[in-house]
Amino acid sequence: MKSVFDKLRAAQPQLFSAATIALDAATVEAMAEVIDAIETVVALPAWRSRVLAWAPQIARCPVAARGVFLGYDFHLTDEGPKLIEINTNAGGGLINAYLLAAHGQADKGARVKDAFVDMFREEWRLERGAAQLKRIAIVDEDPGGQFLAAEFALFVELFEQHGIAAVIADPRDLVRDGNRLLHAGEPVDLIYNRLTDFALDATVNADLQAVFEAGGVVLTPHPPAHALYADKRNLMLLCDDAALRELGADLETRRCLVAGIPLTVAVCPEQGERFWNERKRWFFKPPAGFGSRAAYRGAKLTRRVFEEILHGGYIAQEIAPPSEHVVQVGEAGQRMKADIRCFVYDRRIQLVAARLYQGQTTNFRTPGGGFAPVFIA
Repeated sequence: MKSVFDKLRAAQPQLFSAATIALDAATVEAMAEVIDAIETVVALPAWRSRVLAWAPQIARCPVAARGVFLGYDFHLTDEGPKLIEINTNAGGGLINAYLLAAHGQADKGARVKDAFVDMFREEWRLERGAAQLKRIAIVDEDPGGQFLAAEFALFVELFEQHGIAAVIADPRDLVRDGNRLLHAGEPVDLIYNRLTDFALDATVNADLQAVFEAGGVVLTPHPPAHALYADKRNLMLLCDDAALRELGADLETRRCLVAGIPLTVAVCPEQGERFWNERKRWFFKPPAGFGSRAAYRGAKLTRRVFEEILHGGYIAQEIAPPSEHVVQVGEAGQRMKADIRCFVYDRRIQLVAARLYQGQTTNFRTPGGGFAPVFIA
């Protein structure tokens, strides 16, 4: 009988590249240094005050959980790794753990999967102490229609293998019962949050928002994590030496971040002509963007889209070209761009994976592209 992962590979072959990516230890260490420097800044009280000032009110909720699956995305340039963004509900982690096994690294894949389960147990422990974690709900809008829906099924299988009941749910499936949430009549202890409504302010998420604010459910990742890490406006501060110094960051941390993060600035309507004239220099992103949605490479912009960007609260990030790799597709070699994602929890890199593609942004439509395992030489 085929496993859930085997069924996934057969049903969505575009998710998987046959290629592998080899990185030297120095490159991985350089990414780890940038990640550690960011974690150092995020821990500063002045950072919280600064970024929560532009965050929604729910981001100020007190939480002990750290937030699972931080995704630090890098481009590998001639000047070293450049962090292009951080995501707080980064998808693909479990898929890539299984992919390791498919490339002959079964033991490593098993260790990564165990680390993921331990991560969820730690989130629960931080919020609930020694109480037993009985049931996890993996929540997204229309979960069956999501591009990575099959990963949800992999998580159900993984959690149940470790003695934790698990369900996949749309927010509409959750019923509020006082300060707790029920699914099919059973209480939900922890929600693995795959929603892209980062502030939970959509009507469909009203019960989830209320119960989270009341402390009735452990939610991970949560709105405070998105505000502290993933709001794209944060990148403007993280690459600015003067801003970092004002926040209390030490010299070594500042040097690491200024070198490791491309220049990122706010897009202001009054500077529209300058941005238009320099558009080929920039990549434009919305502050709460995800999955490359509504993100534009300046060289491809039309005037109409540019006018929307000017008035849309966008940030502009100096382009850091991704590395390119020759991938065998059929009988021919194809040049593919690579985004490198570090899955991180509690300052530690759990897994490094690549996404191979052609075009201006990451996609899963390029023949021969998709997720590719990263091996450290």
